[in-house]
Amino acid sequence: MADTDIPSERISEAEHAVMEALWSESPLTAVDVCERVCAERDWSMPTVKTLLGRLVSKGAVATEPDGRRFLYSPLVERSDYLGSESKRLVERLFGGRAAPLFAHLAESEALTEEDLAEIEALVKELRR
Repeated sequence: MADTDIPSERISEAEHAVMEALWSESPLTAVDVCERVCAERDWSMPTVKTLLGRLVSKGAVATEPDGRRFLYSPLVERSDYLGSESKRLVERLFGGRAAPLFAHLAESEALTEEDLAEIEALVKELRR
């Protein structure tokens, strides 16, 4: 995967499902992508091809001819995308501060004991 900037145009939820397939294994053909996502999402091959086309247009996916088909590969690292989306979420909903996000999750009982232990370990690591 090449290192490129996160596309300025947001990746939709449907496009994200296609990206997850490509992040797990690439390059893939449209048929390969469909085998990974079509059944669980009740999609058809034309839907996958449309989503792949959008992702190519957004600069998130590269194509490479392979005979009469194309191979698709992500141009964005998963970790970079998650970092960008996480930052965007915190900016939009919590004024750029992470503490209110954690407070909200704690108040809504969305954090398990395992989550809290992982957060505590991360905070300890960051303080070193």
